[in-house]
Parts: sequence; structure tokens; C-alpha cells
Amino acid sequence: MLLDTASLYFRAFFGVPDTMKAQDGTPTNAVRGLLDFIARLIDNHHPTHLVACWDDNWRPSWRVALIPSYKAQRVEFVSKSGEQVEDVPDRLELQVPLIRACLDALGIPIVGAEDHEADDVIGTLAHRAQMPVDVVTGDRDLFQLIDDSRDIRVIYTAAKGVGRADVLDEAALLAKYTIPAQRYADFATLRGDASDGLPGVKGVGEKTAASLITTYGDLDAIRAAAADPATPMSPSVKRKILDAADYLDVAPKVVAVATDAPVGPFDAHLPGEVKHPEAWLDLVDRLDLGGSAQRVMMALNGQPLPAMGQPQ
Repeated sequence: MLLDTASLYFRAFFGVPDTMKAQDGTPTNAVRGLLDFIARLIDNHHPTHLVACWDDNWRPSWRVALIPSYKAQRVEFVSKSGEQVEDVPDRLELQVPLIRACLDALGIPIVGAEDHEADDVIGTLAHRAQMPVDVVTGDRDLFQLIDDSRDIRVIYTAAKGVGRADVLDEAALLAKYTIPAQRYADFATLRGDASDGLPGVKGVGEKTAASLITTYGDLDAIRAAAADPATPMSPSVKRKILDAADYLDVAPKVVAVATDAPVGPFDAHLPGEVKHPEAWLDLVDRLDLGGSAQRVMMALNGQPLPAMGQPQ
């Protein structure tokens, strides 16, 4: 099980009441929410291995070099060292080091890669995996990794939350978008994503993008058809594809999840006991983690959690 960790702790921060605080006033809603998410995921899906994939660089330089607008709207400011700082709520930013400390104390590996996003770590580990893989995310970009032949699924949290997340395989993705999983990156390139600063092909939305892929296959074939006067593609759509040539020359590399990020060796086995007990007990006490700490420990120890909505 590969966690898109930032996706989950952002969801926890905005979904768990901000009244959750330690005795000293430190906000803990993202910490507690993430621990509860992990407990529920383990209880529901029983992974043998678990990795907290991390954004070592949330806006990699090589993606920005190709498309300067990539995630530009999320930049809060540029430090004196030239580092671009992501616009993150202060109350969440305070909790990110605490999240790392909790994961480390539990023995859940935190894995990033230089100048790569968590998506790329996930793509690389899924590519290397010799076992079934569940990718947990609220990010549609990772749909491109779905592969029935290798037992790679996406547990998609954006629609229904973690406890009732949709589990997407190739059939589910085809039903949702009418395109095969191996063409999802081409589909996303055509459609674009305003939240990531990817303009897409102007005037081409999801329905048109899906129709083009269904009719012509991949992005190269679509571009070739647009340039061929003999193809029956609508003249207006041809013009939109041709006008987007500069974007389409570079966007596929930006949209594609890397499968060769520099990820070193680590132990991904689900910890059966806390790796650093003293550090964990200190965090539980200092942050008043209470029931969230108990639930994640129950899950790691193989104890079933109460059904959602029941007393825990």
C-alpha cells in the first residue's frame, strides 16, 4: 500500500475539526486524522507492506522548466535561497513535522526522492513491485498507474473519503471515463488541470478528450489525425489540437508519473510493533493523540476496528 501522504493529511486537516489540540494549544487535527486514516486503510485492506510516499519537491524543477505555470498558483513566496514555498495553512504547516515524527516512531517508512513529487515515488515503487499494489490518493493523476495485469489499483479518497473510498481497477476507470487506463495520461494531457497549472488544449474538455482517444487511440495518433486533411475529425477540433502544438510537445512528460525516481532501499513491511516506543509514547502524551493512537496501534497489531459510526 502506497500512500499519497500529503493528499491524506490535507484531507485530514480540512475534514477533522480544528478544535483538536494538544494541551499546549498545538493543533493536531491533521495528525490525528491521518493516523485514523491509516488505521482504517489497514483494517479495510490488510496490506502486508505500507509506505508513506513524500513530496521531497512538490514542484520539481524539470516539470517547471517544461511548463512554467506548473503549480505556480500554489507558490506562496520565494525564499532568499531561491526555494519556492508552497502555500499551506499555518495550522497545517505546524503539524507536518509532527506527522513525520509519528510515522517514524511507528516504523512506517517515509520515502521521497530528490526533485520529485510523491506521485513519482509512487510510480517508481509501483513499477518495481513484485506484489499487488494499492495506491491511496485523492489525486486523479495516479489513475494512469492502474494495471490489472500487475494488480495495481487506486483507492480513491476524493469522492467518499477514506473509509468508503472507491477502489478503481481498469473496468472501473473505463466505466468512469470511457478510456483504458493506459491512455489516462493522454486524456489528462488533453483535458488539462487548472489546479496544477496545466492549461490542456483550449476548448477540449473531458468528453471531447475521451472521444478523441476512443476514435484515434493515443496522443500521437490524435495529433497526426489533426494534421491530416483527409481525416474526418471536426475542423474546429483539428484547429484546437494544432494550435496547442507547443503545449502538447512538452505536456506528456509533465503529466506522466515518473517510474525511475531515485528511490533507495528501505523496509516496507507493515510494522507489527512500534519501532521507537519511547518516541511514540512521548508523542502520544505530548499531543494528546488518545483514540487515534489506540486505533492505529490496533490496526498495526491486526486487531479489527469497530465499524464506522460505532463507538471506538
